[in-house]
Amino acid sequence: MRVIARLVANLRQCRSGVAVTETALIMPFFLMTGLWGVELANYALTTMKIGQIAVQVADDASRIGDISTLENRKIYEGDIDDLLHGATLQGGDRLALYDHGRVIVSSLEVNAKGQQYIHWQRCMGTLHVGPTYGKEGDVLASGMGPKGREVMAGAGDAVIFVEISYDYPALISDSFIGRTTIRTISSFTVRSSRDLTQVYQANAAKPDLVYGCTAFTNAFR
Repeated sequence: MRVIARLVANLRQCRSGVAVTETALIMPFFLMTGLWGVELANYALTTMKIGQIAVQVADDASRIGDISTLENRKIYEGDIDDLLHGATLQGGDRLALYDHGRVIVSSLEVNAKGQQYIHWQRCMGTLHVGPTYGKEGDVLASGMGPKGREVMAGAGDAVIFVEISYDYPALISDSFIGRTTIRTISSFTVRSSRDLTQVYQANAAKPDLVYGCTAFTNAFR
């Protein structure tokens, strides 16, 4: 009994396992904090990438078209195909832009009555969201965009307006920041004199696909 009592007394006075015990207790907190930081950093990076893609698509769309010194520049459905394809290439396989999101490209112009309207609109992506600021053919009294920050096209000119919605896929777990949709917009005035009558087909016998906004697909998968 004396031996057992001595062992119990020595065990009670022993402090050699305190550091290990403290580490075991606090490690889950540090681990969760670290994982949350990684998820938040990835979310911020993804948001930046989506914003950059929106700017790039709007900028490219303002420049596309057949160059001619004799007539206004025509744009073709094939040009828009290249434009949308370039967006997913810029995002890369990890982003999978059209599998998790949707890109909406609109051409804001002035009609014969001097009203702002959306002449044409093209969409790509599987995310089931519609245009936020107007659909093809809509007349817009105050221009296009968030209230108080609308953009307007000049007579005989056009403004390319791009909306991107993207369901953020968690890198680690949805528990850290929840399920969220990244939304961003961008707009650029068309750079050169453009033929605004229509979007042309390069080959009427073998027309390119028209990426309207009624289908929710990824044509580049």
